[in-house]
Amino acid sequence: MATKLWDKGIDVDAAIEEYTVGNDRLLDMRLARYDVEGSMAHIRMLESIRLLTAEELQTLLEGLQQIAAEIEHGEFCIEEGIEDVHSEVELLLTRRLGDVGKKIHSGRSRNDQILVDIKLFLRHELADIAAEVQRLCATLLEMSDRHADVLMPGYTHLQVAMPSSFGLWFGAYAESLADDLRMLRAAYDIANQNPLGSAAGYGSSFPLNRTMTTELLGFADLHYNVVAAQMSRGKCERATAYAIAAIASTIGRFAMDACLFMSQNFAFISLPAELTTGSSIMPHKQNPDVFEVMRGKCNRLQAVPNEISLLTTNLPVGYHRDLQLLKDILFPAIEELRKSLDMCNFMVQNIKVNESILDDAKYDTLFTVEDVNRMVLSGVPFREAYREIGLAVKRGEYTPTREVNHTHEGSIGNLCNKEIRRKLKELEIC
Repeated sequence: MATKLWDKGIDVDAAIEEYTVGNDRLLDMRLARYDVEGSMAHIRMLESIRLLTAEELQTLLEGLQQIAAEIEHGEFCIEEGIEDVHSEVELLLTRRLGDVGKKIHSGRSRNDQILVDIKLFLRHELADIAAEVQRLCATLLEMSDRHADVLMPGYTHLQVAMPSSFGLWFGAYAESLADDLRMLRAAYDIANQNPLGSAAGYGSSFPLNRTMTTELLGFADLHYNVVAAQMSRGKCERATAYAIAAIASTIGRFAMDACLFMSQNFAFISLPAELTTGSSIMPHKQNPDVFEVMRGKCNRLQAVPNEISLLTTNLPVGYHRDLQLLKDILFPAIEELRKSLDMCNFMVQNIKVNESILDDAKYDTLFTVEDVNRMVLSGVPFREAYREIGLAVKRGEYTPTREVNHTHEGSIGNLCNKEIRRKLKELEIC
């Protein structure tokens, strides 16, 4: 069995080893590039405070660059018996470079190593998710512009209510995602703080230059208080989970709309046959399985914040091994959300809208409010106009004018997509 970073000459029981390490070797592969990146910044700082010579720094940098290349080319693995990515990187350096490889750990703990890795990882993933949300919003707004003048029924309580439009429907989800991007940006800002140098949570007696590593790693700021830095483990993941859940909620709601609007009872939208699935018994079926699975996946993603909260809710100050389990929860959730965003973008591009929905007489009552307002504009008191139109509907004598004249910001006739695009531009993560 390989020697551990904390080895004191006692072999750990194999069952204990298997239970405590869990899926870490597999999950840590996603952190490998960030572990090397953090180590490079750390040893540059160590050389600046004379804990490494210039020659040692150069040797270690070359060793780490070699490992980085192996990670990039898929040639890196965490060996059996090695606990985590930090241990594997240090083991490789020591094998290849000798005792100088052992110096890389001076002034840090695996606690602040994993914090740096997680924050760098989350920063990258959140930026990528934000870009994918932006792409979906661009598609939604394009569809909104294209179908700005195509009316559709609007509903309250699932009852026919007032005129809406496909421009309004598509655009609504773009602006809703803009709100979700604010939460994503907040999670990014929390992750974008440097914990390196907090060590096991109580700092180091070495004269570490934490400002230097902050600048080298491109963090916006430090987690200054070393205890607070350690307390950010779990907080970053929880903030990310809430952002994921918010985006998933919006996408899941759109998927539900799509399932509803594709049914023959609505027939508002359709998809190409090749994007639907069939029935083993009913030859006519074209099912919206993609949107149904998307709805289910997004509903499941909304449970992630609760799972992380329950895992971390009663932990006192300091590091605890429970926190390792955060990766099991969050990493798959990130991957699931990204797949759903990509698929949603693809499906939206292929939606075909029904441009003659309102020809059906069952939608005549959509226009009652329009006709009430038209009477009010001609001088009739609102309550009288309301009563007159209501009684006409009750008697079966109502005939809609079918004219819609909405001009205020964000309404059918004034979608404000330009302003929504401005919001989205301001929320970009560079």
